[in-house]
Amino acid sequence: MSAPASSPTGSNPKIRRRQTKVVATLGPASGTIEVIRDLVAAGADVFRLNFSHGSHEEHRARFDMLRQVETETGRPIAVMADLQGPKLRISTFAEGAIDLVEGQTLRLDLSKEPGDTTRVGLPHPEIFAALQPNTDVLLDDGRVRLHVVSCAKDHAVTTVVSGRGLSNRKGVNVPDVVLPLSALTAKDRKDLAFALDLGVDWVALSFVQRPEDLIEARGLIGDRAGLLAKIEKPQAIDCLSAIIELADGVMVARGDLGVEMRPEDVPTLQKRIVREARQAGKPVIVATQMLESMVTNPAPTRAEASDVATAVFDGADAVMLSAETAAGAYPVAAVAIMDSIAQRVEHDPLYRQIIEAQRLPFGPETSSDAITHAAKQVAGALAAKAIITFTATGSTTLRVTRERPGVPVLCVTPDLIKTRKLMLAYGVLVIPSQLFRRFQDKVNSGVALARELGIATFGDTLVVTAGEGVPGSTNLLRIVTVGEASF
Repeated sequence: MSAPASSPTGSNPKIRRRQTKVVATLGPASGTIEVIRDLVAAGADVFRLNFSHGSHEEHRARFDMLRQVETETGRPIAVMADLQGPKLRISTFAEGAIDLVEGQTLRLDLSKEPGDTTRVGLPHPEIFAALQPNTDVLLDDGRVRLHVVSCAKDHAVTTVVSGRGLSNRKGVNVPDVVLPLSALTAKDRKDLAFALDLGVDWVALSFVQRPEDLIEARGLIGDRAGLLAKIEKPQAIDCLSAIIELADGVMVARGDLGVEMRPEDVPTLQKRIVREARQAGKPVIVATQMLESMVTNPAPTRAEASDVATAVFDGADAVMLSAETAAGAYPVAAVAIMDSIAQRVEHDPLYRQIIEAQRLPFGPETSSDAITHAAKQVAGALAAKAIITFTATGSTTLRVTRERPGVPVLCVTPDLIKTRKLMLAYGVLVIPSQLFRRFQDKVNSGVALARELGIATFGDTLVVTAGEGVPGSTNLLRIVTVGEASF
Protein backbone atom coordinates (compact mmCIF):
# COMPACT_ATOMS: atom_id res chain seq x y z
CA MET A 1 0.00 0.00 0.00
CA SER A 2 1.34 3.43 -0.92
CA ALA A 3 1.67 6.25 1.54
CA PRO A 4 -1.21 8.72 1.67
CA ALA A 5 -1.07 11.37 -1.00
CA SER A 6 -1.16 14.01 1.68
CA SER A 7 2.41 13.17 2.71
CA PRO A 8 4.64 14.89 0.16
CA THR A 9 8.36 14.47 0.55
CA GLY A 10 9.00 18.18 0.28
CA SER A 11 7.52 21.29 1.86
CA ASN A 12 6.53 23.17 -1.30
CA PRO A 13 3.50 25.38 -0.47
CA LYS A 14 1.88 24.29 -3.73
CA ILE A 15 1.47 20.78 -2.32
CA ARG A 16 -1.32 19.95 0.15
CA ARG A 17 -0.99 17.26 2.78
CA ARG A 18 -4.34 15.77 1.74
CA GLN A 19 -6.28 14.72 -1.35
CA THR A 20 -9.74 16.08 -0.50
CA LYS A 21 -10.18 19.67 -1.61
CA VAL A 22 -11.52 22.60 0.42
CA VAL A 23 -13.93 25.12 -1.14
CA ALA A 24 -14.23 28.50 0.59
CA THR A 25 -16.94 31.09 -0.07
CA LEU A 26 -15.88 34.72 -0.28
CA GLY A 27 -17.92 37.49 1.30
CA PRO A 28 -17.66 40.49 3.64
CA ALA A 29 -15.48 38.55 6.11
CA SER A 30 -13.02 37.49 3.42
CA GLY A 31 -13.09 40.25 0.84
CA THR A 32 -9.54 41.55 1.22
CA ILE A 33 -6.41 40.26 -0.42
CA GLU A 34 -4.76 39.74 2.96
CA VAL A 35 -7.52 37.37 4.10
CA ILE A 36 -7.55 35.59 0.73
CA ARG A 37 -3.80 35.01 1.02
CA ASP A 38 -4.37 33.57 4.50
CA LEU A 39 -7.21 31.35 3.27
CA VAL A 40 -5.00 29.89 0.53
CA ALA A 41 -2.16 29.36 3.00
CA ALA A 42 -4.59 27.66 5.40
CA GLY A 43 -5.71 25.23 2.71
CA ALA A 44 -8.43 26.67 0.45
CA ASP A 45 -8.19 25.21 -3.07
CA VAL A 46 -11.34 26.53 -4.73
CA PHE A 47 -13.23 29.77 -4.08
CA ARG A 48 -16.96 30.31 -4.45
CA LEU A 49 -18.54 33.61 -5.46
CA ASN A 50 -22.12 33.51 -4.18
CA PHE A 51 -24.30 35.51 -6.57
CA SER A 52 -27.19 35.44 -4.10
CA HIS A 53 -25.31 38.25 -2.39
CA GLY A 54 -23.04 41.08 -3.44
CA SER A 55 -22.76 43.29 -6.49
CA HIS A 56 -20.96 42.58 -9.74
CA GLU A 57 -18.33 45.11 -8.73
CA GLU A 58 -17.68 43.26 -5.48
CA HIS A 59 -17.40 39.92 -7.27
CA ARG A 60 -15.04 41.39 -9.86
CA ALA A 61 -12.79 42.80 -7.15
CA ARG A 62 -12.66 39.43 -5.37
CA PHE A 63 -12.00 37.58 -8.61
CA ASP A 64 -9.12 39.92 -9.44
CA MET A 65 -7.64 39.40 -5.98
CA LEU A 66 -7.85 35.64 -6.41
CA ARG A 67 -5.97 35.80 -9.67
CA GLN A 68 -3.33 38.03 -8.05
CA VAL A 69 -2.83 35.53 -5.22
CA GLU A 70 -2.68 32.73 -7.79
CA THR A 71 0.17 34.56 -9.52
CA GLU A 72 1.96 35.20 -6.21
CA THR A 73 1.78 31.59 -5.02
CA GLY A 74 2.15 29.82 -8.36
CA ARG A 75 -0.67 27.48 -7.29
CA PRO A 76 -3.70 27.55 -9.63
CA ILE A 77 -6.98 28.58 -7.96
CA ALA A 78 -10.34 27.48 -9.34
CA VAL A 79 -13.20 29.98 -9.04
CA MET A 80 -16.87 29.00 -8.92
CA ALA A 81 -19.81 31.29 -9.66
CA ASP A 82 -22.82 30.03 -7.71
CA LEU A 83 -26.03 31.34 -9.30
CA GLN A 84 -28.95 32.25 -7.04
CA GLY A 85 -31.65 30.39 -8.95
CA PRO A 86 -35.40 30.96 -8.54
CA LYS A 87 -36.03 32.24 -5.02
CA LEU A 88 -39.68 31.85 -4.05
CA ARG A 89 -40.98 34.06 -1.24
CA ILE A 90 -44.26 35.13 0.31
CA SER A 91 -45.17 38.83 0.35
CA THR A 92 -45.51 41.07 3.42
CA PHE A 93 -47.86 41.40 6.37
CA ALA A 94 -49.60 44.59 7.47
CA GLU A 95 -48.03 44.20 10.92
CA GLY A 96 -44.73 42.76 9.66
CA ALA A 97 -45.45 39.34 11.18
CA ILE A 98 -48.27 37.11 12.43
CA ASP A 99 -48.75 34.41 15.02
CA LEU A 100 -49.94 31.01 13.82
CA VAL A 101 -52.01 28.34 15.50
CA GLU A 102 -51.79 24.74 14.37
CA GLY A 103 -54.98 23.76 12.55
CA GLN A 104 -55.92 27.29 11.49
CA THR A 105 -56.67 28.19 7.89
CA LEU A 106 -54.22 30.34 5.91
CA ARG A 107 -55.00 31.41 2.35
CA LEU A 108 -52.20 31.98 -0.16
CA ASP A 109 -53.07 34.18 -3.14
CA LEU A 110 -51.84 36.57 -5.80
CA SER A 111 -53.21 39.70 -4.14
CA LYS A 112 -50.75 42.52 -3.56
CA GLU A 113 -52.52 43.61 -0.38
CA PRO A 114 -50.50 43.17 2.84
CA GLY A 115 -51.30 39.93 4.63
CA ASP A 116 -52.94 39.23 7.99
CA THR A 117 -53.69 36.19 10.15
CA THR A 118 -56.03 34.77 7.49
CA ARG A 119 -54.10 35.27 4.24
CA VAL A 120 -50.80 36.33 2.66
CA GLY A 121 -49.65 37.04 -0.85
CA LEU A 122 -47.66 34.46 -2.80
CA PRO A 123 -46.62 36.26 -6.02
CA HIS A 124 -45.78 33.10 -7.95
CA PRO A 125 -48.59 31.94 -10.25
CA GLU A 126 -46.41 29.03 -11.35
CA ILE A 127 -46.77 27.56 -7.85
CA PHE A 128 -50.57 27.63 -8.03
CA ALA A 129 -50.38 26.07 -11.49
CA ALA A 130 -48.51 23.09 -10.04
CA LEU A 131 -50.18 22.67 -6.63
CA GLN A 132 -52.59 19.84 -5.94
CA PRO A 133 -54.78 19.17 -2.91
CA ASN A 134 -53.08 17.10 -0.19
CA THR A 135 -49.63 18.46 -0.99
CA ASP A 136 -47.52 20.50 1.43
CA VAL A 137 -46.02 23.98 1.24
CA LEU A 138 -43.05 24.83 3.46
CA LEU A 139 -42.26 28.38 4.58
CA ASP A 140 -39.24 29.87 6.33
CA ASP A 141 -36.84 26.96 5.70
CA GLY A 142 -39.47 24.46 6.82
CA ARG A 143 -40.26 26.11 10.14
CA VAL A 144 -43.86 26.49 8.95
CA ARG A 145 -45.62 23.61 7.21
CA LEU A 146 -48.92 24.14 5.41
CA HIS A 147 -51.18 21.42 4.01
CA VAL A 148 -53.12 22.29 0.85
CA VAL A 149 -56.87 21.69 1.23
CA SER A 150 -57.96 23.17 -2.09
CA CYS A 151 -56.39 25.24 -4.82
CA ALA A 152 -57.05 27.14 -8.03
CA LYS A 153 -54.96 29.05 -10.55
CA ASP A 154 -54.84 32.14 -8.32
CA HIS A 155 -55.00 30.85 -4.74
CA ALA A 156 -54.67 27.94 -2.35
CA VAL A 157 -56.46 27.27 0.92
CA THR A 158 -54.19 25.61 3.47
CA THR A 159 -54.19 24.52 7.07
CA VAL A 160 -51.23 25.08 9.38
CA VAL A 161 -49.62 21.77 10.28
CA SER A 162 -46.75 23.21 12.30
CA GLY A 163 -45.17 26.57 13.06
CA ARG A 164 -45.87 29.34 15.55
CA GLY A 165 -45.11 32.51 13.59
CA LEU A 166 -44.40 33.97 10.16
CA SER A 167 -42.87 37.26 9.03
CA ASN A 168 -42.31 39.20 5.81
CA ARG A 169 -40.81 37.67 2.65
CA LYS A 170 -39.95 34.25 4.03
CA GLY A 171 -38.86 31.60 1.57
CA VAL A 172 -41.21 29.03 0.05
CA ASN A 173 -40.48 25.38 -0.73
CA VAL A 174 -42.87 23.01 -2.48
CA PRO A 175 -41.31 19.57 -2.08
CA ASP A 176 -44.01 17.39 -3.60
CA VAL A 177 -44.31 18.82 -7.12
CA VAL A 178 -42.14 19.75 -10.08
CA LEU A 179 -42.55 23.48 -10.56
CA PRO A 180 -42.79 24.83 -14.12
CA LEU A 181 -39.77 27.04 -13.51
CA SER A 182 -36.48 27.38 -15.30
CA ALA A 183 -33.45 27.00 -13.05
CA LEU A 184 -32.21 30.24 -14.66
CA THR A 185 -33.99 33.47 -13.79
CA ALA A 186 -33.47 36.79 -15.57
CA LYS A 187 -31.05 37.73 -12.78
CA ASP A 188 -29.18 34.46 -13.23
CA ARG A 189 -28.74 35.10 -16.94
CA LYS A 190 -27.19 38.49 -16.26
CA ASP A 191 -24.99 37.05 -13.52
CA LEU A 192 -23.97 34.16 -15.78
CA ALA A 193 -22.91 36.45 -18.63
CA PHE A 194 -20.90 38.54 -16.18
CA ALA A 195 -19.25 35.50 -14.56
CA LEU A 196 -18.28 33.99 -17.91
CA ASP A 197 -16.77 37.29 -19.03
CA LEU A 198 -14.77 37.34 -15.78
CA GLY A 199 -13.38 33.91 -16.59
CA VAL A 200 -14.73 31.73 -13.78
CA ASP A 201 -13.87 28.04 -13.97
CA TRP A 202 -17.16 26.62 -12.66
CA VAL A 203 -20.80 27.69 -12.77
CA ALA A 204 -23.05 26.17 -10.10
CA LEU A 205 -26.70 25.88 -11.12
CA SER A 206 -29.14 26.12 -8.22
CA PHE A 207 -32.45 24.30 -7.72
CA VAL A 208 -31.97 21.85 -10.57
CA GLN A 209 -35.15 19.80 -10.97
CA ARG A 210 -34.68 17.95 -14.25
CA PRO A 211 -32.13 17.31 -17.01
CA GLU A 212 -33.64 20.05 -19.17
CA ASP A 213 -32.38 22.63 -16.67
CA LEU A 214 -28.80 21.59 -17.41
CA ILE A 215 -29.36 21.52 -21.16
CA GLU A 216 -30.56 25.12 -21.02
CA ALA A 217 -27.56 26.22 -18.96
CA ARG A 218 -25.11 24.31 -21.15
CA GLY A 219 -26.43 26.13 -24.19
CA LEU A 220 -25.43 29.42 -22.58
CA ILE A 221 -22.13 28.28 -21.04
CA GLY A 222 -20.74 26.08 -23.82
CA ASP A 223 -17.21 25.05 -22.91
CA ARG A 224 -16.31 28.34 -21.25
CA ALA A 225 -16.68 26.85 -17.74
CA GLY A 226 -17.55 23.60 -16.01
CA LEU A 227 -21.24 23.15 -15.17
CA LEU A 228 -21.97 22.05 -11.60
CA ALA A 229 -25.44 20.73 -10.72
CA LYS A 230 -26.58 21.54 -7.19
CA ILE A 231 -28.72 18.69 -5.90
CA GLU A 232 -31.16 20.33 -3.48
CA LYS A 233 -34.60 19.33 -4.81
CA PRO A 234 -36.30 15.96 -4.31
CA GLN A 235 -37.24 16.03 -8.00
CA ALA A 236 -33.53 16.00 -8.90
CA ILE A 237 -33.11 12.72 -7.01
CA ASP A 238 -35.72 11.12 -9.25
CA CYS A 239 -33.53 11.73 -12.33
CA LEU A 240 -30.13 11.83 -10.63
CA SER A 241 -28.29 9.66 -13.15
CA ALA A 242 -29.39 11.80 -16.11
CA ILE A 243 -28.43 15.00 -14.27
CA ILE A 244 -24.98 13.66 -13.38
CA GLU A 245 -24.44 12.57 -16.97
CA LEU A 246 -25.17 16.08 -18.28
CA ALA A 247 -23.18 17.95 -15.61
CA ASP A 248 -19.41 18.32 -15.25
CA GLY A 249 -19.68 18.14 -11.48
CA VAL A 250 -22.20 17.82 -8.65
CA MET A 251 -22.81 19.54 -5.32
CA VAL A 252 -24.71 17.89 -2.47
CA ALA A 253 -26.47 21.09 -1.35
CA ARG A 254 -27.81 19.83 1.96
CA GLY A 255 -29.48 23.10 3.01
CA ASP A 256 -32.57 23.11 0.82
CA LEU A 257 -32.38 19.34 0.40
CA GLY A 258 -32.76 19.06 4.15
CA VAL A 259 -35.73 21.42 4.11
CA GLU A 260 -37.68 19.58 1.44
CA MET A 261 -36.87 16.05 2.62
CA ARG A 262 -36.94 14.40 6.01
CA PRO A 263 -33.69 14.91 7.96
CA GLU A 264 -33.13 11.17 8.25
CA ASP A 265 -33.12 10.88 4.45
CA VAL A 266 -30.30 13.37 3.86
CA PRO A 267 -27.31 11.27 5.07
CA THR A 268 -28.21 8.32 2.85
CA LEU A 269 -28.88 10.62 -0.10
CA GLN A 270 -25.51 12.27 0.46
CA LYS A 271 -23.80 8.89 0.19
CA ARG A 272 -25.82 7.96 -2.89
CA ILE A 273 -25.03 11.21 -4.71
CA VAL A 274 -21.32 10.98 -3.87
CA ARG A 275 -21.20 7.36 -4.99
CA GLU A 276 -23.00 7.97 -8.31
CA ALA A 277 -20.91 11.06 -9.11
CA ARG A 278 -17.71 9.14 -8.38
CA GLN A 279 -18.88 6.26 -10.52
CA ALA A 280 -19.47 8.70 -13.39
CA GLY A 281 -16.05 10.30 -12.88
CA LYS A 282 -17.53 13.72 -12.04
CA PRO A 283 -16.16 15.85 -9.16
CA VAL A 284 -18.57 15.99 -6.21
CA ILE A 285 -18.74 18.54 -3.39
CA VAL A 286 -20.45 18.07 -0.02
CA ALA A 287 -21.74 21.44 1.18
CA THR A 288 -23.82 23.38 3.72
CA GLN A 289 -23.41 23.83 7.48
CA MET A 290 -20.28 21.70 7.70
CA LEU A 291 -18.69 23.92 10.37
CA GLU A 292 -21.70 26.19 10.95
CA SER A 293 -20.90 26.94 14.60
CA MET A 294 -17.63 28.57 13.48
CA VAL A 295 -19.61 31.50 12.12
CA THR A 296 -19.46 32.75 15.71
CA ASN A 297 -17.13 30.34 17.54
CA PRO A 298 -13.39 29.73 17.11
CA ALA A 299 -13.79 25.93 17.10
CA PRO A 300 -16.35 23.51 15.66
CA THR A 301 -18.55 21.11 17.55
CA ARG A 302 -17.53 17.46 17.69
CA ALA A 303 -20.56 16.62 15.57
CA GLU A 304 -19.40 19.03 12.86
CA ALA A 305 -15.91 17.57 12.84
CA SER A 306 -17.49 14.14 12.44
CA ASP A 307 -19.67 15.45 9.59
CA VAL A 308 -16.64 16.68 7.66
CA ALA A 309 -14.82 13.42 8.34
CA THR A 310 -17.77 11.42 7.02
CA ALA A 311 -17.68 13.30 3.71
CA VAL A 312 -13.96 12.58 3.44
CA PHE A 313 -14.45 8.90 4.26
CA ASP A 314 -17.17 8.81 1.56
CA GLY A 315 -14.54 9.86 -0.98
CA ALA A 316 -16.01 13.27 -1.87
CA ASP A 317 -13.74 15.37 -4.06
CA ALA A 318 -14.31 18.46 -1.93
CA VAL A 319 -15.95 19.82 1.21
CA MET A 320 -17.30 23.35 1.23
CA LEU A 321 -17.53 26.27 3.65
CA SER A 322 -20.28 28.84 3.12
CA ALA A 323 -21.14 31.41 5.80
CA GLU A 324 -18.15 30.21 7.83
CA THR A 325 -15.75 32.01 5.47
CA ALA A 326 -18.11 34.49 3.80
CA ALA A 327 -19.53 36.16 6.90
CA GLY A 328 -18.09 34.36 9.91
CA ALA A 329 -15.82 35.71 12.60
CA TYR A 330 -13.12 33.04 12.01
CA PRO A 331 -12.81 32.42 8.24
CA VAL A 332 -9.14 31.41 8.21
CA ALA A 333 -9.53 29.17 11.26
CA ALA A 334 -12.50 27.43 9.60
CA VAL A 335 -10.37 26.55 6.56
CA ALA A 336 -7.46 25.46 8.73
CA ILE A 337 -9.66 23.15 10.82
CA MET A 338 -11.32 21.64 7.74
CA ASP A 339 -7.86 21.06 6.29
CA SER A 340 -6.76 19.43 9.54
CA ILE A 341 -9.79 17.12 9.71
CA ALA A 342 -9.25 15.97 6.12
CA GLN A 343 -5.56 15.32 6.80
CA ARG A 344 -6.31 13.31 9.92
CA VAL A 345 -8.89 11.15 8.14
CA GLU A 346 -6.66 10.50 5.13
CA HIS A 347 -3.79 9.42 7.35
CA ASP A 348 -5.98 6.91 9.18
CA PRO A 349 -5.19 3.36 7.93
CA LEU A 350 -8.93 2.66 7.78
CA TYR A 351 -9.42 5.44 5.22
CA ARG A 352 -7.56 3.70 2.40
CA GLN A 353 -9.35 0.44 3.15
CA ILE A 354 -12.73 2.17 2.89
CA ILE A 355 -11.80 3.99 -0.33
CA GLU A 356 -10.65 0.76 -1.93
CA ALA A 357 -13.79 -1.07 -0.84
CA GLN A 358 -15.99 1.65 -2.35
CA ARG A 359 -14.75 1.20 -5.90
CA LEU A 360 -17.61 0.20 -8.17
CA PRO A 361 -17.61 -0.86 -11.82
CA PHE A 362 -17.64 2.24 -13.98
CA GLY A 363 -20.01 0.76 -16.56
CA PRO A 364 -18.73 -0.18 -20.02
CA GLU A 365 -15.02 0.41 -19.45
CA THR A 366 -12.75 1.45 -22.29
CA SER A 367 -9.07 0.89 -22.93
CA SER A 368 -8.50 4.38 -21.49
CA ASP A 369 -10.22 3.33 -18.27
CA ALA A 370 -8.08 0.20 -18.12
CA ILE A 371 -4.89 2.24 -18.49
CA THR A 372 -5.81 4.62 -15.69
CA HIS A 373 -6.89 1.78 -13.40
CA ALA A 374 -3.55 0.11 -14.08
CA ALA A 375 -1.76 3.39 -13.28
CA LYS A 376 -3.42 3.47 -9.87
CA GLN A 377 -2.58 -0.19 -9.21
CA VAL A 378 1.04 0.23 -10.28
CA ALA A 379 1.44 3.39 -8.18
CA GLY A 380 0.24 1.48 -5.12
CA ALA A 381 2.30 -1.64 -5.76
CA LEU A 382 5.55 0.28 -6.34
CA ALA A 383 4.96 2.97 -3.68
CA ALA A 384 5.18 5.64 -6.37
CA LYS A 385 5.31 9.23 -5.23
CA ALA A 386 2.83 10.55 -7.81
CA ILE A 387 0.86 9.84 -10.94
CA ILE A 388 1.65 12.39 -13.64
CA THR A 389 -0.99 13.00 -16.31
CA PHE A 390 -0.57 15.00 -19.48
CA THR A 391 -3.80 16.45 -20.82
CA ALA A 392 -5.19 19.31 -22.87
CA THR A 393 -8.84 18.59 -22.07
CA GLY A 394 -8.68 17.17 -18.55
CA SER A 395 -10.17 13.78 -19.44
CA THR A 396 -7.01 11.79 -18.67
CA THR A 397 -6.69 13.42 -15.25
CA LEU A 398 -10.36 12.84 -14.39
CA ARG A 399 -10.03 9.17 -15.27
CA VAL A 400 -7.11 8.84 -12.88
CA THR A 401 -8.68 10.76 -10.00
CA ARG A 402 -11.90 8.72 -10.35
CA GLU A 403 -9.79 5.78 -9.18
CA ARG A 404 -8.98 7.65 -5.93
CA PRO A 405 -5.27 6.77 -6.01
CA GLY A 406 -3.25 6.99 -2.81
CA VAL A 407 -0.73 9.40 -4.36
CA PRO A 408 -0.94 12.95 -5.76
CA VAL A 409 -2.14 13.41 -9.33
CA LEU A 410 -0.13 16.02 -11.23
CA CYS A 411 -2.07 17.39 -14.18
CA VAL A 412 0.50 18.81 -16.59
CA THR A 413 -1.28 20.90 -19.20
CA PRO A 414 -0.55 23.43 -21.93
CA ASP A 415 -3.99 25.03 -21.40
CA LEU A 416 -4.46 26.33 -17.86
CA ILE A 417 -7.71 28.13 -18.73
CA LYS A 418 -9.43 24.90 -19.76
CA THR A 419 -8.01 22.72 -17.04
CA ARG A 420 -7.79 25.00 -13.99
CA LYS A 421 -11.24 23.71 -13.01
CA LEU A 422 -9.57 20.35 -12.22
CA MET A 423 -8.29 21.92 -9.00
CA LEU A 424 -11.70 20.88 -7.65
CA ALA A 425 -10.96 17.21 -8.33
CA TYR A 426 -9.62 14.82 -5.71
CA GLY A 427 -5.84 14.98 -5.28
CA VAL A 428 -5.18 17.00 -8.46
CA LEU A 429 -2.57 19.73 -8.79
CA VAL A 430 -2.75 21.49 -12.14
CA ILE A 431 0.67 22.49 -13.47
CA PRO A 432 0.93 24.73 -16.56
CA SER A 433 3.55 23.56 -19.02
CA GLN A 434 4.55 24.01 -22.61
CA LEU A 435 3.07 21.71 -25.24
CA PHE A 436 5.17 18.62 -25.86
CA ARG A 437 4.57 16.47 -28.93
CA ARG A 438 6.82 13.51 -28.10
CA PHE A 439 5.88 11.29 -25.18
CA GLN A 440 9.56 11.09 -24.22
CA ASP A 441 9.64 14.86 -23.77
CA LYS A 442 6.48 14.70 -21.64
CA VAL A 443 8.08 12.10 -19.38
CA ASN A 444 11.24 14.15 -18.95
CA SER A 445 9.21 17.27 -18.20
CA GLY A 446 7.01 15.46 -15.68
CA VAL A 447 10.00 14.09 -13.79
CA ALA A 448 11.57 17.53 -13.66
CA LEU A 449 8.35 19.07 -12.33
CA ALA A 450 7.97 16.40 -9.64
CA ARG A 451 11.52 17.05 -8.46
CA GLU A 452 11.01 20.82 -8.54
CA LEU A 453 7.87 20.49 -6.39
CA GLY A 454 9.67 18.29 -3.87
CA ILE A 455 7.31 15.37 -4.49
CA ALA A 456 10.04 13.04 -5.74
CA THR A 457 13.79 12.79 -5.41
CA PHE A 458 16.57 10.55 -6.72
CA GLY A 459 15.54 6.90 -6.79
CA ASP A 460 11.80 7.52 -6.35
CA THR A 461 9.22 6.01 -8.67
CA LEU A 462 6.69 7.99 -10.72
CA VAL A 463 3.87 6.74 -12.95
CA VAL A 464 3.18 8.72 -16.12
CA THR A 465 0.01 8.54 -18.25
CA ALA A 466 -0.97 10.42 -21.38
CA GLY A 467 -3.09 10.22 -24.50
CA GLU A 468 -1.63 10.11 -27.97
CA GLY A 469 -3.56 10.40 -31.20
CA VAL A 470 -7.25 10.61 -30.27
CA PRO A 471 -8.13 13.71 -28.17
CA GLY A 472 -9.60 12.74 -24.81
CA SER A 473 -8.08 9.27 -24.83
CA THR A 474 -5.55 7.73 -22.42
CA ASN A 475 -3.40 5.09 -24.05
CA LEU A 476 0.13 5.41 -22.66
CA LEU A 477 1.58 4.32 -19.32
CA ARG A 478 5.21 4.61 -18.23
CA ILE A 479 6.96 3.75 -14.95
CA VAL A 480 9.91 6.06 -14.28
CA THR A 481 12.65 5.99 -11.66
CA VAL A 482 13.87 9.48 -10.90
CA GLY A 483 17.53 9.92 -11.70
CA GLU A 484 17.77 7.24 -14.38
CA ALA A 485 20.24 8.11 -17.08
CA SER A 486 17.61 7.36 -19.68
CA PHE A 487 13.89 6.87 -19.65
